[in-house]
Amino acid sequence: MQIIISPTKQMQVDTDTFLPQAQPQYLAEANQLLHQMQALDYTQAKTLWHCSDKLAQPNFARLATMDLTRALTPAILAYVGIQYQYMAPDLFTAPALAYIQANLRILSGFYGSLRPFDGIVPYRLELGAKLAVAESTNLYGFWGDKLYRSLDWRQPVVNLASQEYAKAIQHYLTPHDRFVTVVFGRLDEGKVKTRATLAKMARGQMVRYLAENNVTTIAGIKAFDHPDYHYTETLSDEDHLVFLEH
Repeated sequence: MQIIISPTKQMQVDTDTFLPQAQPQYLAEANQLLHQMQALDYTQAKTLWHCSDKLAQPNFARLATMDLTRALTPAILAYVGIQYQYMAPDLFTAPALAYIQANLRILSGFYGSLRPFDGIVPYRLELGAKLAVAESTNLYGFWGDKLYRSLDWRQPVVNLASQEYAKAIQHYLTPHDRFVTVVFGRLDEGKVKTRATLAKMARGQMVRYLAENNVTTIAGIKAFDHPDYHYTETLSDEDHLVFLEH
């Protein structure tokens, strides 16, 4: 079983807690994107990032000297958004860390597909960003099917990523692939609706649960123990596992 999650905009440098174990699989592509971004002027970069001057200025300054081979942080520690805070990977046991290295993949607009202990640097580039590279008008075109091919389709792939990242995989699915999306939501007029912040928290907690309990089957996911959500068989199907708020 493999699990995919999204990155976060918030990132940090942590070269002390754990050492990186490898370079990212698509480091050459990341360098290509870096060179393309370094060619942008400040206004173009700020437009690409859709952010304030307060955020754009330090990120633009960092671009000029960014080196993808130095001061590396393991990907699982580099991202510090809500999902990762609730996952709390810095508190994982050794078996849990081994589990995520084997089973967890982080999708990235900049690095493509990351293993938890791939060494990375802070960056700002979402997969949905409209950055023209080579013959591609956006990052979905640039990455093509590489994110899909980075996964092991001999086993089920569990989707805990946002739609922005999941659709880079879904576009290339074949009838033989097992792609199971976990949905956290609440019933509203008969429809399951997701509250983004709560769903991010639950996704992080689910990764922790799967790692600490060495869950390797879809059936095992259904036993996810959460104080605010319960698995709902009647709303689930082969491709979706629905967890509703109590």
